[in-house]
Amino acid sequence: MENLHRARIMIEDEGALPFKDLHPHVAQMRVKEGSKIRNLVGYALTYMKSEGTGQIIFGAYGRAVTKAITCAEILKRQVNGLHQITKIQYTSLQEVWEQKGPVIKNPAPCLTVYKNCPSIYILLSKSPLDPQEDGYQPPQNPPSGETGKRSLESHGSSDSKKRKTNVSTEGRIEETCTNIGGAAIAQETPYFQKI
Repeated sequence: MENLHRARIMIEDEGALPFKDLHPHVAQMRVKEGSKIRNLVGYALTYMKSEGTGQIIFGAYGRAVTKAITCAEILKRQVNGLHQITKIQYTSLQEVWEQKGPVIKNPAPCLTVYKNCPSIYILLSKSPLDPQEDGYQPPQNPPSGETGKRSLESHGSSDSKKRKTNVSTEGRIEETCTNIGGAAIAQETPYFQKI
Protein backbone atom coordinates (compact mmCIF):
# COMPACT_ATOMS: atom_id res chain seq x y z
CA MET A 1 0.00 0.00 0.00
CA GLU A 2 2.99 2.33 0.36
CA ASN A 3 3.30 2.66 -3.42
CA LEU A 4 -0.42 3.43 -3.84
CA HIS A 5 -2.50 6.52 -3.19
CA ARG A 6 -6.26 6.84 -2.82
CA ALA A 7 -7.52 8.27 -6.10
CA ARG A 8 -11.25 8.48 -5.38
CA ILE A 9 -14.04 7.41 -3.07
CA MET A 10 -17.47 6.49 -4.38
CA ILE A 11 -20.52 6.27 -2.12
CA GLU A 12 -23.02 3.68 -3.31
CA ASP A 13 -26.21 4.94 -1.57
CA GLU A 14 -25.52 8.67 -1.72
CA GLY A 15 -28.93 9.95 -2.88
CA ALA A 16 -31.17 7.84 -0.63
CA LEU A 17 -32.40 9.50 2.57
CA PRO A 18 -33.89 7.36 5.36
CA PHE A 19 -36.77 9.81 6.08
CA LYS A 20 -40.35 9.95 4.87
CA ASP A 21 -42.64 12.98 4.45
CA LEU A 22 -39.86 15.50 3.81
CA HIS A 23 -40.51 19.12 2.90
CA PRO A 24 -39.89 19.66 -0.84
CA HIS A 25 -37.28 22.36 -0.11
CA VAL A 26 -35.34 20.51 2.61
CA ALA A 27 -31.66 21.47 2.82
CA GLN A 28 -29.11 18.65 2.87
CA MET A 29 -25.86 19.44 4.63
CA ARG A 30 -23.15 16.89 3.76
CA VAL A 31 -20.66 17.08 6.59
CA LYS A 32 -17.13 15.91 5.77
CA GLU A 33 -13.97 15.53 7.82
CA GLY A 34 -12.56 18.84 6.60
CA SER A 35 -15.78 20.84 6.95
CA LYS A 36 -15.68 23.87 9.23
CA ILE A 37 -18.36 23.80 11.92
CA ARG A 38 -18.79 27.58 11.90
CA ASN A 39 -19.49 27.56 8.15
CA LEU A 40 -22.01 24.72 8.41
CA VAL A 41 -23.83 26.23 11.38
CA GLY A 42 -23.77 29.72 9.84
CA TYR A 43 -25.47 28.50 6.67
CA ALA A 44 -27.93 26.35 8.64
CA LEU A 45 -28.93 29.29 10.88
CA THR A 46 -29.54 31.51 7.86
CA TYR A 47 -31.55 28.78 6.18
CA MET A 48 -33.69 27.96 9.24
CA LYS A 49 -34.44 31.60 10.03
CA SER A 50 -35.59 32.41 6.49
CA GLU A 51 -39.30 32.30 5.66
CA GLY A 52 -40.88 29.22 4.09
CA THR A 53 -38.14 26.78 5.08
CA GLY A 54 -38.40 24.54 8.05
CA GLN A 55 -36.34 21.35 7.63
CA ILE A 56 -32.64 20.64 7.36
CA ILE A 57 -30.69 17.37 7.26
CA PHE A 58 -27.13 16.89 8.49
CA GLY A 59 -25.58 13.78 6.95
CA ALA A 60 -22.12 12.34 7.56
CA TYR A 61 -20.17 9.10 7.50
CA GLY A 62 -16.96 7.82 9.07
CA ARG A 63 -14.98 10.28 11.15
CA ALA A 64 -17.31 13.18 10.30
CA VAL A 65 -20.20 11.72 12.32
CA THR A 66 -19.20 13.59 15.49
CA LYS A 67 -18.97 16.85 13.56
CA ALA A 68 -22.53 16.39 12.24
CA ILE A 69 -23.82 15.76 15.77
CA THR A 70 -22.04 18.89 17.01
CA CYS A 71 -23.59 21.00 14.24
CA ALA A 72 -27.09 19.71 15.03
CA GLU A 73 -26.71 20.37 18.76
CA ILE A 74 -25.45 23.93 18.18
CA LEU A 75 -28.35 24.62 15.81
CA LYS A 76 -30.87 23.27 18.34
CA ARG A 77 -29.54 25.70 20.93
CA GLN A 78 -29.68 28.63 18.53
CA VAL A 79 -33.16 27.95 17.10
CA ASN A 80 -35.77 27.03 19.71
CA GLY A 81 -38.49 24.45 19.16
CA LEU A 82 -36.77 22.10 16.68
CA HIS A 83 -38.02 18.54 16.39
CA GLN A 84 -35.35 15.93 15.62
CA ILE A 85 -35.20 12.47 14.07
CA THR A 86 -31.86 10.66 14.01
CA LYS A 87 -31.11 7.68 11.78
CA ILE A 88 -27.95 5.61 12.10
CA GLN A 89 -26.94 3.10 9.44
CA TYR A 90 -24.00 1.79 7.45
CA THR A 91 -22.90 3.34 4.16
CA SER A 92 -21.07 1.31 1.52
CA LEU A 93 -17.94 2.99 0.19
CA GLN A 94 -15.75 2.02 -2.72
CA GLU A 95 -12.16 3.29 -2.58
CA VAL A 96 -9.97 3.16 -5.68
CA TRP A 97 -6.21 3.14 -5.07
CA GLU A 98 -3.78 3.86 -7.92
CA GLN A 99 -0.01 3.67 -8.23
CA LYS A 100 1.87 6.82 -7.26
CA GLY A 101 5.20 8.07 -8.46
CA PRO A 102 6.71 7.96 -11.95
CA VAL A 103 5.00 6.18 -14.82
CA ILE A 104 6.09 2.54 -15.09
CA LYS A 105 5.85 0.38 -18.22
CA ASN A 106 3.93 -2.39 -16.48
CA PRO A 107 2.09 -0.69 -13.62
CA ALA A 108 0.22 -2.66 -11.01
CA PRO A 109 -3.52 -2.70 -11.57
CA CYS A 110 -5.75 -0.40 -9.55
CA LEU A 111 -6.80 -1.70 -6.18
CA THR A 112 -10.48 -1.40 -5.24
CA VAL A 113 -11.45 -1.62 -1.57
CA TYR A 114 -15.05 -1.96 -0.37
CA LYS A 115 -15.90 -0.64 3.10
CA ASN A 116 -18.93 -0.32 5.32
CA CYS A 117 -18.72 2.90 7.34
CA PRO A 118 -21.14 4.06 10.03
CA SER A 119 -23.23 7.01 8.93
CA ILE A 120 -25.74 9.34 10.55
CA TYR A 121 -28.59 11.46 9.24
CA ILE A 122 -30.13 14.08 11.54
CA LEU A 123 -33.38 15.74 10.46
CA LEU A 124 -34.23 18.99 12.26
CA SER A 125 -37.65 20.50 11.66
CA LYS A 126 -39.64 23.50 12.86
CA SER A 127 -42.91 21.68 12.17
CA PRO A 128 -43.90 18.67 14.31
CA LEU A 129 -42.70 15.24 13.20
CA ASP A 130 -44.13 11.78 13.89
CA PRO A 131 -43.31 11.01 17.55
CA GLN A 132 -43.77 7.26 16.92
CA GLU A 133 -40.84 7.14 14.48
CA ASP A 134 -37.59 5.61 15.72
CA GLY A 135 -34.99 8.20 16.70
CA TYR A 136 -37.50 10.99 17.45
CA GLN A 137 -36.58 13.71 19.99
CA PRO A 138 -39.08 16.41 20.97
CA PRO A 139 -37.98 20.05 21.26
CA GLN A 140 -36.15 20.97 24.43
CA ASN A 141 -37.34 23.92 26.46
CA PRO A 142 -34.53 26.44 27.04
CA PRO A 143 -33.88 27.53 30.63
CA SER A 144 -35.96 30.57 31.53
CA GLY A 145 -34.08 33.82 31.10
CA GLU A 146 -30.94 32.19 29.66
CA THR A 147 -29.83 31.54 26.09
CA GLY A 148 -27.36 28.78 26.78
CA LYS A 149 -24.83 31.04 28.51
CA ARG A 150 -24.05 30.62 32.17
CA SER A 151 -24.09 33.62 34.40
CA LEU A 152 -22.15 33.94 37.63
CA GLU A 153 -25.21 34.93 39.66
CA SER A 154 -27.16 31.82 38.64
CA HIS A 155 -24.44 29.42 39.86
CA GLY A 156 -23.47 30.90 43.20
CA SER A 157 -24.03 33.64 45.70
CA SER A 158 -22.86 37.21 45.34
CA ASP A 159 -19.90 36.41 47.60
CA SER A 160 -18.49 33.97 45.04
CA LYS A 161 -14.73 34.06 44.66
CA LYS A 162 -12.72 34.39 41.47
CA ARG A 163 -9.25 32.84 41.52
CA LYS A 164 -6.33 33.88 39.41
CA THR A 165 -3.15 31.79 39.45
CA ASN A 166 0.21 32.91 38.08
CA VAL A 167 3.42 30.89 38.09
CA SER A 168 6.37 33.12 38.87
CA THR A 169 9.88 32.64 37.50
CA GLU A 170 11.19 31.68 40.97
CA GLY A 171 9.09 28.53 40.93
CA ARG A 172 6.26 29.72 43.17
CA ILE A 173 2.59 30.09 42.55
CA GLU A 174 1.11 33.45 43.32
CA GLU A 175 -2.57 33.06 44.05
CA THR A 176 -4.91 36.00 44.27
CA CYS A 177 -8.41 35.52 45.68
CA THR A 178 -10.83 38.32 44.99
CA ASN A 179 -14.32 38.71 46.32
CA ILE A 180 -16.65 40.05 43.66
CA GLY A 181 -17.56 43.05 45.76
CA GLY A 182 -14.63 43.05 48.21
CA ALA A 183 -10.91 43.45 48.65
CA ALA A 184 -8.10 41.30 47.27
CA ILE A 185 -6.03 38.87 49.34
CA ALA A 186 -2.60 37.91 48.00
CA GLN A 187 -0.45 35.08 49.26
CA GLU A 188 2.45 33.03 47.92
CA THR A 189 2.69 29.27 48.23
CA PRO A 190 5.67 27.18 47.14
CA TYR A 191 5.11 25.19 43.99
CA PHE A 192 8.36 23.30 43.90
CA GLN A 193 11.61 23.62 45.79
CA LYS A 194 14.97 24.34 44.24
CA ILE A 195 17.76 21.89 45.07
